[in-house]
Amino acid sequence: MAQYLAELDGVFAALADPTRRGVIRRLGRSPTTVGDLAREFPMTLPSFMKHVRTLEASGLIRTVKHGRVRTCVLNRDRLAVVDGWLAEERRIWEERTDRLERLVTEPEENRP
Repeated sequence: MAQYLAELDGVFAALADPTRRGVIRRLGRSPTTVGDLAREFPMTLPSFMKHVRTLEASGLIRTVKHGRVRTCVLNRDRLAVVDGWLAEERRIWEERTDRLERLVTEPEENRP
């Protein structure tokens, strides 16, 4: 459980930045070279590479080098960590709202 939470924290920390979310959104369409990705964001290449390294460290993307060209690829499986967490939170909140609805709609004498 501790490892799962650490992984979840790493993914959410990586997704906390709008530039990194933009990179994830762009890579959702197709793998792209670092140079092409960097052109879409108003910053220097060294600054952009910090974002790439953060996304890589979190496991959200991987990079593959062919000669002098580095291509970024989205790791869709890693997004499943977020999806699983959101599904569990959704389930918890739906249970809570169901209990609240019963509390509000059932007569008091019918409650346990």
